[in-house]
Amino acid sequence: MLKKLDIYIIKKFLGTFFLAIAMIIVIAVVFDVSEKIDDFMEHNAPLSAIVFDYYCNFIPYFVNLFSPLFTFIAVILFTSKLAENSEIIAILSTGISFNRLVRPYMISAGLIAILTFTLSGYIIPPANAERLDFQEEYVKKKRSDNATKIQMEVAPGEILFIDYYDKTQKMGYRASLEKFDGKTLVSRITADTLVWDTLHNWSIHTYIRRDFDGMYEKMTKGVRIDTIIPVEPEEFFTYKGMYEQMKNDELKNYIEKQKSRGIGTIKEFEIEYEQRFSFPFAAFILTLIGVSLSSKKVKGGMGMNLGFGLLLSFSYILFYTVSSEFAVSGSLSPRLAVWLPNIVFSIIAAVLYRKAPK
Repeated sequence: MLKKLDIYIIKKFLGTFFLAIAMIIVIAVVFDVSEKIDDFMEHNAPLSAIVFDYYCNFIPYFVNLFSPLFTFIAVILFTSKLAENSEIIAILSTGISFNRLVRPYMISAGLIAILTFTLSGYIIPPANAERLDFQEEYVKKKRSDNATKIQMEVAPGEILFIDYYDKTQKMGYRASLEKFDGKTLVSRITADTLVWDTLHNWSIHTYIRRDFDGMYEKMTKGVRIDTIIPVEPEEFFTYKGMYEQMKNDELKNYIEKQKSRGIGTIKEFEIEYEQRFSFPFAAFILTLIGVSLSSKKVKGGMGMNLGFGLLLSFSYILFYTVSSEFAVSGSLSPRLAVWLPNIVFSIIAAVLYRKAPK
């Protein structure tokens, strides 16, 4: 059961966290409005769309993005204040151990971790879809309507290649469809154009089909043939922010599907998926570092604690960013790159936590 001390610390922790988040959100919104106001006016964006489609979806994204940083800041701020007022000394003098003191901090960190995981995995993706659609229409168009050099395994032993695909016309140019039995080429269809109809229904225009049987080859030419290819045009396109619009199960299924088709450009999707599980742990790690650093009363007040704490938190964020870039370049696996900062800073947290009671 929670004691009065637990409730007191949890209220202080979460109150400071949400106050800090609210203040920075107001500042962020003001700066974002000043930056995009010209675009809103130029594209005649409706006020209701600006408020509900963009900023109402912008706020959860921003909260989740900076939650580890403000978790740390909240711990440093209110714990340093407790130490400065000798409240930490009074608590410990009653016989309560430092380990027991940390328990409400971990409960608060757990609540923030659950919030972060829920936001990133289930609430923010549909919100991002609306926010990015708004940006695409009223701010700046970033998505392309065509794709080039498409090559994928659409079914076991079935390779599709399209030199150029136009999304608006639903048409691909200079296409080929090859079927293999193991490593043996069974048939190949080359076509001038490939047109998508519905679902997996495609029509192949001005084609040449070659069927291979050992040393023998049968060639067939035609104007049009309708066929089923188990792929849809949306799978040809990847764009910035695409992974941000997928819930956890959707993102996992997309990664597995693209891997099975031999698509290599999914590093960012794998990093995003791993981050959704590793990011919540940052709340525990940074909370432990924060309380270990700021629980001691120091000369000069909380300034030194806050400065050193901010240095550590920014180091964590920088480490997180740099290791993710190594994953994109292929130097590290996405899982290792994403979890490495947590591993390193967990060791730092353990060392600081062990020294804190002394």
